[in-house]
Amino acid sequence: MWERLDMLSELANQADAPSLLSVARSELPRLTDGWRALLAAHEPDERGNCPECSTRWRQQKSPCSVWRAAYEHLVAGGLAARPARHMLSHQEQPAPVQRGAHRTALAAH
Repeated sequence: MWERLDMLSELANQADAPSLLSVARSELPRLTDGWRALLAAHEPDERGNCPECSTRWRQQKSPCSVWRAAYEHLVAGGLAARPARHMLSHQEQPAPVQRGAHRTALAAH
């Protein structure tokens, strides 16, 4: 997975325009489908808890870290206005994303 992501990043940074367009047409639908599937799995239940991040003993309120990371990377990191960090409640603070942390989170699911 990491190699695939590294390859796509390298193409985005170094490919010529026709190659970049070809890669974008083939990879963007796959990436958006992947994000949709991941976010659907973390969609809050009727009690507002994330079914994937919750355990029997500890319920994780929505938005969970997956939704916060998605927002940070797909919305706030783009052209949308970003709320000031000090204006977010403690629960809404995006968790720092560390390389390798994704592997642990994905392995748990």
